[in-house]
Amino acid sequence: MYRKKALSVMATAVALGMVMSGCANQSGSGSTATSGGDGSKVNIPAISKVDVPAAAVLPAGDGKGKCPATTTIAYAGAETGPNAQLGINIFNGIQLAVNQHNAANPDCQVKFKKFDTEGDPNKATGPVTQIVSESDIIGVVGLPFSGESKATGNIFEQKGLVHITPSATNPNLTKNGWTTFFRALGNDAVQGPAAAKFLTDKLMAKKVYVVQDDSDYGIGLGTQTSQALGSAMVGSDKVVTGQKDFSAVISKIMNSKADTVYYAGYYAEAAPFDQQLVAKGFTGSFVGPDGVKDDQFIKQAGDASSNSFFTCPCIPGELIPTFESEYKKLANAEPGTYSIEGYDAATVLLSGIDHGKQTRADLLAWVKAYDADGLSKHYKWDGTGELATPDVYGYKVENGKIAPIGVIGK
Repeated sequence: MYRKKALSVMATAVALGMVMSGCANQSGSGSTATSGGDGSKVNIPAISKVDVPAAAVLPAGDGKGKCPATTTIAYAGAETGPNAQLGINIFNGIQLAVNQHNAANPDCQVKFKKFDTEGDPNKATGPVTQIVSESDIIGVVGLPFSGESKATGNIFEQKGLVHITPSATNPNLTKNGWTTFFRALGNDAVQGPAAAKFLTDKLMAKKVYVVQDDSDYGIGLGTQTSQALGSAMVGSDKVVTGQKDFSAVISKIMNSKADTVYYAGYYAEAAPFDQQLVAKGFTGSFVGPDGVKDDQFIKQAGDASSNSFFTCPCIPGELIPTFESEYKKLANAEPGTYSIEGYDAATVLLSGIDHGKQTRADLLAWVKAYDADGLSKHYKWDGTGELATPDVYGYKVENGKIAPIGVIGK
């Protein structure tokens, strides 16, 4: 799925593309009709543009970077496993940033290594232990999932190795006292309330049934969303990772007369769940978070996915023309969930390297003090590794594809 040929220097083209994109306002195109809680039809238009910061830091920098030939950054996360596509989206974004940097900086050729965790907390400790043992690796983008991030945070901390997650959203990850962990997006304490507001205000849901899986991610997000829904939640249930038969929970949903289901988990289980739900006669909306928002969900759920919406603290990178075109050349696919966040996170590290921060301690200090725009958002972290509250976006399935519908929760 990856092409490793070097990309041409494109700093000028990207800058021009950002000027054009940065002047554009969000605009609607197309709509989806779904049943609202009051029996009406809800039409939510898609957007076709997003604003991009005019001064966004780009991987190419000024082209004057100098660094030792051994300088290395790494990706740690899923490349295989049931939810691998979410990790692949991120890896491709990092690879694009590294390619653009190296093409523009002949005296600083940063190496890039990847380590597969399969997205499994029980398997992630091995690859991460290997990463921290390789002294040439001075910064990491990962891990994508909350469970594996929880399992490996202390390993990074002990070796003083900075790591930026583009997608792990469990709020408790920044409450462990780690000084090397940084989150490049809003956590579930942001996404949960935004999702609840989207369900009740935009989808006009009156009776929401919340289902969560048994991952740290699903538990955290399910809890946050349930609390924010208040009396609009008519029931809740739990499923387990790897579950294939959802008949028991579907029976409860149908008996509750719910008009909307919110599923906190990943697409590997969400796809068969939605498919079985529709097959049993459910006619309401199925809403999933960032862990569900992937083309693999549509592929696996088939026609049943037409009832689906998603919430995600991620910007639609496919609406940034310069990023979209170069990403597509690399991966032969459109940017996916968290592709742009992976790209931005890698850019933070690469920018530090170009500014002479070429030891683990120096690069960690660089990230702690970072204060600049990326393509997706402004990056400045507090003492725990959290960003200031960023936007949460909504998405829908339209004509068999995922379409962004703009910022939600406000």
